[in-house]
Amino acid sequence: MPDYKSYPVWDAGTRWFHWVNFICVVGLSFIGLIILNGDFFQPATQTKINLKVVHVWIGYVFALNLLWRMVWAFFGNRHARWRAILPGGRGYFAAVRSYIGSFIKGSPEFYIGHNPVGKIAILLLMLALIVQAVTGLVLAGTDVFYPPLGGYFADWIAADGVTPADILPYAPELYNEAAYQSMRAFRKPFITVHLYNFYVLSGLIFLHVFAVVMSEIKGEGDIISAMFSGRKISEQQPKDQVREKTNE
Repeated sequence: MPDYKSYPVWDAGTRWFHWVNFICVVGLSFIGLIILNGDFFQPATQTKINLKVVHVWIGYVFALNLLWRMVWAFFGNRHARWRAILPGGRGYFAAVRSYIGSFIKGSPEFYIGHNPVGKIAILLLMLALIVQAVTGLVLAGTDVFYPPLGGYFADWIAADGVTPADILPYAPELYNEAAYQSMRAFRKPFITVHLYNFYVLSGLIFLHVFAVVMSEIKGEGDIISAMFSGRKISEQQPKDQVREKTNE
Protein backbone atom coordinates (compact mmCIF):
# COMPACT_ATOMS: atom_id res chain seq x y z
CA MET A 1 0.00 0.00 0.00
CA PRO A 2 1.32 3.50 -0.85
CA ASP A 3 2.40 5.45 2.21
CA TYR A 4 0.77 8.84 1.62
CA LYS A 5 1.87 11.75 3.76
CA SER A 6 0.43 15.24 4.15
CA TYR A 7 2.75 18.24 4.05
CA PRO A 8 1.88 21.83 5.02
CA VAL A 9 2.74 24.21 2.20
CA TRP A 10 0.70 27.36 1.45
CA ASP A 11 -0.09 29.51 4.44
CA ALA A 12 -3.33 31.51 4.69
CA GLY A 13 -1.71 34.74 3.45
CA THR A 14 -0.53 33.05 0.26
CA ARG A 15 -3.85 31.34 -0.38
CA TRP A 16 -5.82 34.53 0.13
CA PHE A 17 -3.51 36.38 -2.27
CA HIS A 18 -3.94 33.70 -4.92
CA TRP A 19 -7.74 33.71 -4.94
CA VAL A 20 -8.14 37.48 -4.58
CA ASN A 21 -5.70 37.87 -7.47
CA PHE A 22 -7.66 35.33 -9.51
CA ILE A 23 -10.96 37.17 -8.95
CA CYS A 24 -9.39 40.56 -9.75
CA VAL A 25 -7.72 39.33 -12.94
CA VAL A 26 -10.98 37.80 -14.18
CA GLY A 27 -12.94 40.98 -13.37
CA LEU A 28 -10.35 43.32 -14.85
CA SER A 29 -10.05 41.22 -18.00
CA PHE A 30 -13.82 41.09 -18.53
CA ILE A 31 -14.34 44.84 -18.10
CA GLY A 32 -11.12 45.69 -19.93
CA LEU A 33 -12.19 43.71 -22.99
CA ILE A 34 -15.53 45.55 -23.07
CA ILE A 35 -13.70 48.90 -22.90
CA LEU A 36 -11.18 47.78 -25.51
CA ASN A 37 -13.98 46.75 -27.89
CA GLY A 38 -16.01 49.90 -27.36
CA ASP A 39 -16.53 50.32 -31.11
CA PHE A 40 -18.39 46.99 -31.12
CA PHE A 41 -20.42 47.43 -27.91
CA GLN A 42 -20.89 51.20 -28.42
CA PRO A 43 -21.66 52.04 -24.77
CA ALA A 44 -23.01 55.47 -23.90
CA THR A 45 -20.45 57.95 -22.59
CA GLN A 46 -21.63 57.63 -18.98
CA THR A 47 -21.61 53.84 -19.26
CA LYS A 48 -18.05 53.99 -20.56
CA ILE A 49 -17.05 56.20 -17.63
CA ASN A 50 -18.76 53.84 -15.17
CA LEU A 51 -16.95 50.85 -16.66
CA LYS A 52 -13.62 52.62 -16.31
CA VAL A 53 -14.39 53.61 -12.71
CA VAL A 54 -15.25 50.00 -11.79
CA HIS A 55 -12.12 48.84 -13.64
CA VAL A 56 -10.03 51.28 -11.59
CA TRP A 57 -11.54 50.22 -8.26
CA ILE A 58 -10.92 46.54 -9.00
CA GLY A 59 -7.44 47.60 -10.08
CA TYR A 60 -6.83 49.16 -6.66
CA VAL A 61 -7.70 45.85 -4.98
CA PHE A 62 -5.47 44.05 -7.49
CA ALA A 63 -2.51 46.39 -6.85
CA LEU A 64 -2.87 46.32 -3.06
CA ASN A 65 -3.18 42.54 -3.09
CA LEU A 66 -0.02 42.31 -5.21
CA LEU A 67 1.80 44.64 -2.82
CA TRP A 68 0.61 42.47 0.07
CA ARG A 69 2.11 39.36 -1.59
CA MET A 70 5.44 41.10 -2.12
CA VAL A 71 5.56 42.10 1.55
CA TRP A 72 4.34 38.68 2.69
CA ALA A 73 7.30 37.13 0.85
CA PHE A 74 9.44 38.50 3.70
CA PHE A 75 7.22 37.23 6.54
CA GLY A 76 5.29 34.18 5.34
CA ASN A 77 6.21 30.56 5.92
CA ARG A 78 9.29 29.09 4.24
CA HIS A 79 7.37 28.19 1.07
CA ALA A 80 5.98 31.73 0.71
CA ARG A 81 9.31 33.57 0.93
CA TRP A 82 11.30 35.07 -1.92
CA ARG A 83 14.08 32.49 -1.81
CA ALA A 84 11.48 29.73 -2.13
CA ILE A 85 9.49 31.22 -5.02
CA LEU A 86 12.18 32.76 -7.25
CA PRO A 87 14.60 30.78 -9.44
CA GLY A 88 18.28 30.63 -8.66
CA GLY A 89 20.64 29.43 -5.97
CA ARG A 90 23.19 26.66 -5.71
CA GLY A 91 22.32 23.63 -7.81
CA TYR A 92 19.28 25.30 -9.38
CA PHE A 93 20.00 24.42 -13.03
CA ALA A 94 20.80 20.82 -12.12
CA ALA A 95 17.43 20.69 -10.31
CA VAL A 96 15.70 22.06 -13.42
CA ARG A 97 17.25 19.36 -15.62
CA SER A 98 16.38 16.66 -13.12
CA TYR A 99 12.78 17.84 -12.82
CA ILE A 100 12.26 18.12 -16.58
CA GLY A 101 13.70 14.64 -17.06
CA SER A 102 11.37 13.16 -14.44
CA PHE A 103 8.39 14.99 -15.93
CA ILE A 104 9.13 13.65 -19.43
CA LYS A 105 9.36 10.12 -17.98
CA GLY A 106 5.85 10.57 -16.60
CA SER A 107 6.74 10.62 -12.90
CA PRO A 108 7.64 14.20 -11.94
CA GLU A 109 9.68 14.74 -8.81
CA PHE A 110 7.59 15.90 -5.88
CA TYR A 111 8.25 19.32 -4.35
CA ILE A 112 6.32 20.63 -1.37
CA GLY A 113 6.77 24.19 -2.61
CA HIS A 114 7.26 25.34 -6.19
CA ASN A 115 9.22 22.99 -8.40
CA PRO A 116 12.30 24.44 -10.22
CA VAL A 117 10.41 25.09 -13.47
CA GLY A 118 7.44 26.52 -11.60
CA LYS A 119 9.73 29.14 -10.06
CA ILE A 120 10.47 30.51 -13.54
CA ALA A 121 6.74 30.78 -14.20
CA ILE A 122 6.22 32.57 -10.87
CA LEU A 123 8.93 35.12 -11.72
CA LEU A 124 7.41 35.85 -15.13
CA LEU A 125 3.90 36.09 -13.69
CA MET A 126 5.02 38.43 -10.92
CA LEU A 127 6.80 40.71 -13.39
CA ALA A 128 3.77 40.80 -15.70
CA LEU A 129 1.43 41.52 -12.77
CA ILE A 130 3.66 44.36 -11.54
CA VAL A 131 3.83 45.93 -15.02
CA GLN A 132 0.05 45.71 -15.34
CA ALA A 133 -0.49 47.28 -11.93
CA VAL A 134 1.95 50.16 -12.47
CA THR A 135 0.71 51.05 -15.96
CA GLY A 136 -2.88 50.70 -14.75
CA LEU A 137 -2.33 53.21 -11.94
CA VAL A 138 -0.94 55.71 -14.46
CA LEU A 139 -3.91 55.17 -16.78
CA ALA A 140 -6.36 55.60 -13.89
CA GLY A 141 -5.05 59.14 -13.64
CA THR A 142 -5.31 59.89 -17.35
CA ASP A 143 -8.76 58.33 -17.93
CA VAL A 144 -10.87 59.18 -14.89
CA PHE A 145 -8.39 61.37 -12.94
CA TYR A 146 -8.23 58.99 -9.98
CA PRO A 147 -5.32 58.70 -7.49
CA PRO A 148 -2.44 58.43 -7.23
CA LEU A 149 -1.74 60.60 -10.32
CA GLY A 150 -5.17 61.93 -11.23
CA GLY A 151 -4.63 65.31 -9.56
CA TYR A 152 -1.37 65.78 -11.47
CA PHE A 153 -3.02 65.06 -14.83
CA ALA A 154 -6.06 67.19 -14.03
CA ASP A 155 -3.77 70.11 -13.21
CA TRP A 156 -1.90 69.49 -16.47
CA ILE A 157 -4.93 69.75 -18.75
CA ALA A 158 -7.21 72.19 -16.90
CA ALA A 159 -8.27 75.14 -19.06
CA ASP A 160 -7.73 78.69 -17.83
CA GLY A 161 -10.14 79.45 -14.99
CA VAL A 162 -10.98 75.76 -14.40
CA THR A 163 -10.10 74.28 -11.01
CA PRO A 164 -8.28 70.94 -11.47
CA ALA A 165 -10.58 69.36 -8.86
CA ASP A 166 -13.51 70.08 -11.21
CA ILE A 167 -11.99 68.19 -14.15
CA LEU A 168 -14.19 65.34 -15.36
CA PRO A 169 -13.58 62.56 -17.90
CA TYR A 170 -14.98 63.15 -21.39
CA ALA A 171 -15.57 66.85 -20.70
CA PRO A 172 -13.43 68.61 -23.36
CA GLU A 173 -14.92 72.00 -22.52
CA LEU A 174 -12.91 71.88 -19.29
CA TYR A 175 -9.60 71.08 -20.99
CA ASN A 176 -6.83 73.13 -22.50
CA GLU A 177 -6.73 71.41 -25.88
CA ALA A 178 -2.97 71.68 -26.39
CA ALA A 179 -2.26 70.43 -22.87
CA TYR A 180 -4.77 67.60 -23.31
CA GLN A 181 -3.10 66.43 -26.51
CA SER A 182 0.28 66.60 -24.78
CA MET A 183 -1.07 64.50 -21.93
CA ARG A 184 -2.48 61.95 -24.37
CA ALA A 185 0.92 61.69 -26.04
CA PHE A 186 2.47 61.03 -22.63
CA ARG A 187 -0.22 58.42 -21.95
CA LYS A 188 0.23 56.54 -25.22
CA PRO A 189 3.23 54.32 -24.29
CA PHE A 190 1.55 53.35 -21.01
CA ILE A 191 -1.66 52.24 -22.73
CA THR A 192 0.40 50.34 -25.31
CA VAL A 193 2.38 48.50 -22.63
CA HIS A 194 -0.80 47.89 -20.60
CA LEU A 195 -2.54 46.37 -23.62
CA TYR A 196 0.26 44.14 -24.87
CA ASN A 197 1.27 43.10 -21.37
CA PHE A 198 -2.34 41.97 -20.91
CA TYR A 199 -1.83 39.59 -23.83
CA VAL A 200 1.46 38.39 -22.34
CA LEU A 201 -0.15 37.94 -18.93
CA SER A 202 -3.06 36.04 -20.46
CA GLY A 203 -0.62 33.71 -22.20
CA LEU A 204 1.34 33.13 -18.99
CA ILE A 205 -1.87 32.40 -17.06
CA PHE A 206 -2.92 29.90 -19.73
CA LEU A 207 0.46 28.16 -19.53
CA HIS A 208 0.28 28.22 -15.72
CA VAL A 209 -3.15 26.56 -15.69
CA PHE A 210 -2.07 24.05 -18.35
CA ALA A 211 1.07 23.13 -16.40
CA VAL A 212 -0.91 22.71 -13.17
CA VAL A 213 -3.48 20.47 -14.86
CA MET A 214 -0.74 18.38 -16.51
CA SER A 215 1.09 18.07 -13.19
CA GLU A 216 -2.12 16.93 -11.51
CA ILE A 217 -2.67 14.34 -14.25
CA LYS A 218 0.86 13.03 -13.72
CA GLY A 219 0.25 12.80 -9.98
CA GLU A 220 2.34 15.67 -8.65
CA GLY A 221 0.89 16.17 -5.19
CA ASP A 222 -2.58 17.78 -5.24
CA ILE A 223 -1.46 21.18 -6.53
CA ILE A 224 -4.98 22.57 -7.00
CA SER A 225 -6.44 21.36 -3.72
CA ALA A 226 -3.39 22.69 -1.86
CA MET A 227 -4.49 26.24 -2.73
CA PHE A 228 -7.64 25.55 -0.73
CA SER A 229 -6.36 23.33 2.07
CA GLY A 230 -2.81 24.60 2.39
CA ARG A 231 -1.46 21.03 2.26
CA LYS A 232 -0.04 18.65 -0.35
CA ILE A 233 -0.38 14.87 -0.19
CA SER A 234 2.09 12.49 -1.79
CA GLU A 235 3.73 9.11 -1.38
CA GLN A 236 7.02 10.49 -2.70
CA GLN A 237 9.83 11.91 -0.63
CA PRO A 238 9.81 15.69 -1.23
CA LYS A 239 12.87 16.89 -3.12
CA ASP A 240 12.93 20.25 -1.37
CA GLN A 241 12.71 18.58 2.04
CA VAL A 242 15.68 16.39 1.17
CA ARG A 243 17.66 19.43 0.09
CA GLU A 244 16.90 21.26 3.33
CA LYS A 245 18.02 18.29 5.46
CA THR A 246 21.20 18.01 3.42
CA ASN A 247 22.07 21.64 4.08
CA GLU A 248 21.47 21.48 7.86
